[in-house]
Parts: sequence; structure tokens; C-alpha cells
Amino acid sequence: MKRNVLYIEDNEKIGSWVKEELEQRGFSVQWLLSGEGAEQEVNRHEVVILDIMLPGLDGFTVGRRLKKAAPTVPILLLSARTSINDKVDGLQFADDYLTKPFHTDELVARMEVLIRRSGGAHTRRILLGTHIEVDREGQMVFDNRSGNEIILTGKQHQILMYFLRHPNQVLPKEQIYEAVWEEAYITGDKTLMVHIRRLRQKLERNPDSPEIIETLKGIGYRVKL
Repeated sequence: MKRNVLYIEDNEKIGSWVKEELEQRGFSVQWLLSGEGAEQEVNRHEVVILDIMLPGLDGFTVGRRLKKAAPTVPILLLSARTSINDKVDGLQFADDYLTKPFHTDELVARMEVLIRRSGGAHTRRILLGTHIEVDREGQMVFDNRSGNEIILTGKQHQILMYFLRHPNQVLPKEQIYEAVWEEAYITGDKTLMVHIRRLRQKLERNPDSPEIIETLKGIGYRVKL
């Protein structure tokens, strides 16, 4: 599974180079040209790469806001500034500081250390669609647009976890029903369909046009990772 990186850099030449280098190394990179909207995105990611010199809000301000919004997500600061004062100020909220120019090997090595050091809190999370995160170890589901936990009923939770144990597989409704309810499926029973409809109402941006729980007509359901 690809590791998610939030990268904030206003220099398009540097940004496109770093994004391409990281993606070639197996990372999934969301690149923003400013800190605008970053607080709404940060919880989707395992590490933040943040340039100090940004238009509008500077990197120090953005970084403090990101750390408040997502305390467990490590922040790696990038800067052409070399003064001790800048480093000290940055490390008040950031987890590491890398001076420009840098080699991507060093950038990746520092990112890997930060991800491991963070305890893997976000590496245990699975992203569904663009906004739902599932913490399989903690058995919790979050909407990363608000950061709020989504409360599921027992059966809704069991259905979702069954999908996640069989990612990208087309699952017949009979198979899902018998695994969750532990009894034989009766032809024509609408119980599973009702539960999936209600689950979609909690997870999907548009339940009438689902992006997370797909229906394959006449076959069953699938959740893609």
C-alpha cells in the first residue's frame, strides 16, 4: 500500500521534481502550492513536507496549524535558510528540518524515520475513497474532512470489516450475509441491501452514486483499495 505524503511547496519547478521523485519511490503525493486547505487534508497523510517560504501564510504559521489539527502526523520542514534561529523556531512544532538544496535520498530517509518514529498511527489506517479513513487496529472509522469519528452499528461495522478483509474482490451478497449473520442466506432477503444502503449514507459523499462500496449488478459488492 502506498504511503501518503502531503507536500506544500510554492516553487513549481522544485515541487514537480520532488513529487515525481517520491512517486517513483512508491509514495502517493498530494502537492499544494500554499498552506490554504492543508488543515483539511493533513489527517489523510503519514507525513508532511513543508516549505517555509510560502505565499500568504508562511510555513511556520502553516506548520503550527497543521500540528494542532493532526498532532500525530510528523512534519519535515524544508528551507533555504540556515540560521540557527530559524531551525530552533521550526523545531518548536516540526519533527525534522532539512536545508535546501538537498538530495532526494536524504529526504526519503528522513521521511521514513519520521513515519516509523510516529508509531505508525497513520500507516495502520486505510483510505477509502478520498475522505474516509479506517483504523483497523482501533476499529474506528473517520471522516478526514472533519476529523470526526463515524459511528457505525455493529452489523455495519462487521460488513465494512469483511470488505476490508477481502479488498478489491467482488463478493456475492450470499457470501457477505452468511459471513456476517452466520446463518444461511434466504433468496430474496433484503436485510443486507438495507444495511449497505445505510452504511453508504454514512460513508459516501453521494450515497446515490457510491464511490466506496460498489454494486456489480446481479453479482454482488466490491470495495476497492
